Amino acid sequence: MSDDQVAWVPPPRPEWVRTFNDEGQYMDIRNLVPLEPDELIATAKRATGFDDFGDERWREPFYILVKSLEEEAALNFFGRLMARNDVLNWLKALLGIHAAFKQNPEIADEVIDRPLIIAALPRSGSSILFELLSLDPDLGSPLQWEMMFPYPPPEAATYETDPRIDACQHLITQWGRVAPSFSAIHQMDARLPNECIFAQAACFTSEYFPSQFQVPSYIDFLATRADWEFSYSFHKKVLQVLQWHNPRKHWLLKAPSHMNYLPTIFKVFPDARVLFTHRDPVVAQASVINLMGTLFWIRSDKPMEIKAFAGMLSPEAMAYGLNRSIDWLESGAIPRDQCLNSLYADLIGSPVEAVRKVYETAGMPFTEENAQRIRDYLTAKPQGKFGKHQYGMADAAETARLRQLFGRYQSYFGVPNEV
Repeated sequence: MSDDQVAWVPPPRPEWVRTFNDEGQYMDIRNLVPLEPDELIATAKRATGFDDFGDERWREPFYILVKSLEEEAALNFFGRLMARNDVLNWLKALLGIHAAFKQNPEIADEVIDRPLIIAALPRSGSSILFELLSLDPDLGSPLQWEMMFPYPPPEAATYETDPRIDACQHLITQWGRVAPSFSAIHQMDARLPNECIFAQAACFTSEYFPSQFQVPSYIDFLATRADWEFSYSFHKKVLQVLQWHNPRKHWLLKAPSHMNYLPTIFKVFPDARVLFTHRDPVVAQASVINLMGTLFWIRSDKPMEIKAFAGMLSPEAMAYGLNRSIDWLESGAIPRDQCLNSLYADLIGSPVEAVRKVYETAGMPFTEENAQRIRDYLTAKPQGKFGKHQYGMADAAETARLRQLFGRYQSYFGVPNEV
């Protein structure tokens, strides 16, 4: 293995995936499954009957992404099919969101009132905290199916029976059928709330894509010249469409990547409350590498390259991002009184009390009904239900170096060591 590759061993592929990809070895899969920007756009227009994408700022990231998928992602046969379907779904969603506003201008008057936004250290328990908070009927979260298929706007009367749920369920659980080990890392379900990056993907400025594909040129675009205010403003439009005929009192939103764009979030959502989740970053770092490797492996046989993804995978990059969030708090670039904190250790040790503390800090009432919903949910979903997430840890010398690297963060937020 070269110095550019992470010491990560991919799991065995299911036989059906190996057989399918082997069948494509002597086929012209690039022409059978084209990833050509103008053809994709034409196909999405034909499929939806719409031709107006609205704000043109989606085009540059879209063209960069598709070129990077074609030239850098090293997609295998089945991965190429998945990628094409992904891109077409997001193009159709973009067309649909804009059509909804054109057909119903009153959607623009929908108020997004004091959303609670989880901005997380990756692999810090944010997903289970997100699920527990979403049990509260006053905290509405966008479910996977409605982010994948936001048009036509969901209706309250058919929200539990919408046929788009089944379509999304098959597509989203496909990940675990292609790479069964993924199910032990992160559960996917059409009816579960999911991360904001899925909604942002439809405007093509989103950290969804580099979490699924090895696309260094696209990552460079995100880091150097992406318009994140456009991305978050589009995300707000998605929320307005989703709540138009299915009202939410307050939105509950989540993505680890929100940590990188906090000033922009408060610009687009000025009354937001941001909830930071914290975990021993030495452990979180090892878990992130395993997650990323598995996600890439779903669609490509290319080894994961640490140099190309240093901004997402290196401990130095993680420490920089964590320290920057402290700087924003200290400088007043983000409002301290609208920022909350939750420790992974508290959540795992006493989940009901950890959630109660979030409510109290946010000034929200926490009832016995809230507590019982959490107990019932955890009884039905014990830790490790879908398998144990296995990942390697650094040796003693490297752990000591990482402790120094993450020292400011752990001290500032009172994050205990796990190893």
